[in-house]
Amino acid sequence: MNKPTIDEVLPPKPEARPRIYAYAIADAAHHGQLKVGQTTRDVKRRVAEQLKTAAIQNFTIELDEAAERDDGSIFTDHEVRASLVKKGFNNNTLEWVHCTVADVATVLAELRTGQRLGGTHHETFGLRDEQLDAVNKTFAYYQSIWAEDANATPRFLWNAKMRFGKTFTTYQLAKKLQTKRVLVLTFKPAVEDAWASDLENHVDFDGWQYLSRSSNSDPTQIDRAKPVVYFGSFQDLLGRDAAGNIKPRNEWLHAVNWDLVVFDEYHFGAWRDTAKELFEGEDDTVAKKEAKLEYAGELDGINEDLTVLSNQETDFLPITTRAYLYLSGTPFKALATGEFIEEQIFNWTYTDEQRAKAAFAATHPAKRNPYAALPQMRLLTYQMPDELLAIASGGEFDEFDLNAFFEAKGAGAAAEFKHKSDVQKWLDIIRGGYAAQSAELLKTGTRPPFPYSDVRLLPYLQHSFWFLPNVAACHAMANLLAERHNTFWLGYQVIVAAGAAAGIGLEALPPVRRAIGSGFESKTITLSCGKLTTGVTVEQWSSILMLRNLKSPET
Repeated sequence: MNKPTIDEVLPPKPEARPRIYAYAIADAAHHGQLKVGQTTRDVKRRVAEQLKTAAIQNFTIELDEAAERDDGSIFTDHEVRASLVKKGFNNNTLEWVHCTVADVATVLAELRTGQRLGGTHHETFGLRDEQLDAVNKTFAYYQSIWAEDANATPRFLWNAKMRFGKTFTTYQLAKKLQTKRVLVLTFKPAVEDAWASDLENHVDFDGWQYLSRSSNSDPTQIDRAKPVVYFGSFQDLLGRDAAGNIKPRNEWLHAVNWDLVVFDEYHFGAWRDTAKELFEGEDDTVAKKEAKLEYAGELDGINEDLTVLSNQETDFLPITTRAYLYLSGTPFKALATGEFIEEQIFNWTYTDEQRAKAAFAATHPAKRNPYAALPQMRLLTYQMPDELLAIASGGEFDEFDLNAFFEAKGAGAAAEFKHKSDVQKWLDIIRGGYAAQSAELLKTGTRPPFPYSDVRLLPYLQHSFWFLPNVAACHAMANLLAERHNTFWLGYQVIVAAGAAAGIGLEALPPVRRAIGSGFESKTITLSCGKLTTGVTVEQWSSILMLRNLKSPET
């Protein structure tokens, strides 16, 4: 009997499947263009080989996707470029096309689905089970109310924590209701990006129209045969002119018979406390500017209208609609006051999410887990040594006060902690290097996983966010971390996202992104007392250190 060859012993090599790629070169000659190609090899290696002879290094791979349809058939880069040309994009230079990454992604979605898509609709993901449940439960409730009274205006609350996907799921509800006119209202204009991108990028909403004050679209010129979504803030729509009349630019909104009105970030009465707390560490001028950006200003002027909301939407917002949908991850006051009955509420918690993640992996081991991108959260608390507790204990509740412990004075390079030596001991503690505490732990035979010491936690602290009481504390921490004896901390780039010098609102974000870069080679610590805490996603931030007191549960 002949011995089997190595090729016979090993499993057959998988057939190389082609991939479509697109890359850009950062120079004037290639500005606004993408090179669209195809390969069965590793895309990064293939592109690097293409450009090596020309010694070009300033390139970026913008897209790398499988060149196949759901049925397994293959399409080529020639088809991709031809489809782009049909859409009107210039293709004068062989494989280079004047277009964006979203344009290429849209064409790929068209080639996969066989559907002609407008704009940059290319996302094809579907609803998860709980999202579908929310749509069906809400739809059924609306139908039951309308069956009793065709002129009734039902109300429904989604008490769903962040990461649920409330924006996308809302649009799917609107589609199931066959709505033509959807009005989305929020206290936080910063969330507009999600409302716009989901509608403009997903294939399910091809042909839908998106409007807002920032979209610069004329509402009188929309196609009335196609669905339209208008996004606005309460502050803008509730604002009146000096005579108490509706602002002229908003009059058309009140003349429309809306099919669905969505109240996003629905925690009435909580928004003002949250805004105040988030930015109380900034100086008054910066805090007012931050709050105005985050909540669109005019907060105090409409507070009285909102505190008497309960079932009286039309009293403070004179519009007509068939149904209301309320969205919030923290609707504590609405739940405590019984504003909604059980039949009017869909609940989805973080525990529900993680339970679904584990269950899917167990029951469908061979399938892609739709919850895989939703990582588990871990909350770690640490006992401070008695000698450090003593310096910041007492106060209203006779407890340890983080704001007192991290109290600081001065600004910039002159900022310094009141209890500098004790804060230094705390820095040693979180590294597991505080001698007094280490000796105590040896006696008890236990050693907790200190964040900047334990190898299991270090990967999650490569890029972290430290939430401090005020601007002075942020600068004092940056100064302390930079002192020469703190050799461990010198390996981290520290960004102070606090105070006027850091910029207002999203102006504070670019320095953070520059410091992080790709996130693989760098290590950063971002210090803030309110900036960049809402409406911002920095994917590399995988941990947060809470170094200040919090009052409102929403915060």
